[in-house]
Amino acid sequence: MIPAVNQLLSNSLELVVQPGQTYQMDHKTKTINGIVDGLEAVKQTVYMILNTERYQYIIYSWNYGVELADLFGQPTSYVCPELERRITEALIQDDRIESVDSFEFVVSKGKVTVSFVVHTNLGDIPMEKAVMI
Repeated sequence: MIPAVNQLLSNSLELVVQPGQTYQMDHKTKTINGIVDGLEAVKQTVYMILNTERYQYIIYSWNYGVELADLFGQPTSYVCPELERRITEALIQDDRIESVDSFEFVVSKGKVTVSFVVHTNLGDIPMEKAVMI
């Protein structure tokens, strides 16, 4: 005999989105300055994802962070498209981030600086990341 599912129970469930509050970090002084939410919290999340090497820290899931360490020593023709792909894949793991585009690359003296725009459900965030190659 197969049990019947209570239709009232399954229809009454409602998804509630919690606020994205987090501690505000001052990256220069390494201190916490209160609590932020909204677009500022997403900016901080993007910063943390881009500055955390994926698979490096046991505290984070394998979906958190970006893989950049293995790009060192690779040719620029490989690094630029890989950076675009890896940054996009890392950031869209967050539900608040819808897309990443407008990538621009500047190569100088063993360093690639990539600038891009992160489109979130709260607004757009211009970002920049430098990677040693």
